[in-house]
Amino acid sequence: MYIKVCGMRDAQNIRDVEALGVDILGFIFWPKSKRYVSEQPAYLPVKAQRAGVFVNASPDEVVQKVKEYGLQYVQLHGDEDLAYVTSLQNLLATSVANKPRIIRAIHVESRSKVLKAMMWDGFVDGILFEAPTTGYGGSGESFDWSLLSSYRGNTPFFITGGIGPQSLDALLEFEHPQWIGVDLNSRFESSPAFKDIALLRPFVEALKDMKD
Repeated sequence: MYIKVCGMRDAQNIRDVEALGVDILGFIFWPKSKRYVSEQPAYLPVKAQRAGVFVNASPDEVVQKVKEYGLQYVQLHGDEDLAYVTSLQNLLATSVANKPRIIRAIHVESRSKVLKAMMWDGFVDGILFEAPTTGYGGSGESFDWSLLSSYRGNTPFFITGGIGPQSLDALLEFEHPQWIGVDLNSRFESSPAFKDIALLRPFVEALKDMKD
């Protein structure tokens, strides 16, 4: 199981979170986010992989960030459709040596929305199921994970939204053959874009034990 920590920005905080042994660190490139990365941090992860979060960015802008930050993942949280993803995949294939994986965020409002997520099979490498919100980006709230039992797609998925220390028991009980990871963010912060290491460490250690 992958452990992803999103909304990173501070160089030393990036070092400290990476040292916990997480798999992926996320950087948000949406200007309206409180965790927006306006300039490259003095340190970028070396052992953990790098993900970039985008909302309705042009394919050219995504490619630019992939090159600038050495991204291994591109995470889409806007209105991007299948045509957009196809165009982006083609552009990435001809523009960068190591094409990043693409993750599509899906708001889970109902079982029908989960079933509709299967339309992304063959277009993206991963799905990120999150709580519904009126705008873009994460809401910091959880959703009913039991709705995911109706998912029969071939694309593996992450769970995000309101996951905090209180979520550990539920994660230990959750099962799905396509579930591959969790995305952690606001519930482990002391302030926007700054993760509380003392809070995050025991949770990550428990998840790593779960992976074993």
